[in-house]
Amino acid sequence: MDDDLWALIEPLLPPWPEKAPGPGPVDDRLCLQGILYVLSNDISWQLLPLELGFGSGQACWRRLRRWHMAGVFDQLHRLLLAELHAADALDWTRACVDASHIRAKKGARPPARHRSTAGRRAVNIT
Repeated sequence: MDDDLWALIEPLLPPWPEKAPGPGPVDDRLCLQGILYVLSNDISWQLLPLELGFGSGQACWRRLRRWHMAGVFDQLHRLLLAELHAADALDWTRACVDASHIRAKKGARPPARHRSTAGRRAVNIT
């Protein structure tokens, strides 16, 4: 990973809690490289080779989830867009805008009643 890119990413990462006795977690930079390796090679997390030194696939997956929950990738996306825009490196003429389409409810008929599938007492035939 490029040092300049890492300098942008590192401040966005949440800090680790106080260090417990024993071996610490895998270095964040190595873990990010492991995540990128798995995603770019389209392999499962279990197939991440330990020989590469990125930690286990499970450790990388947990870190990815932790960073996602902390909003790291949304912040990084905004930061990179701002830097590219400031460098005039974005071609906004080719931008695509997406929207959700929601059906208007005004004047719609109420939904049909559904028959209950709950259990009930059987008819007494005696």
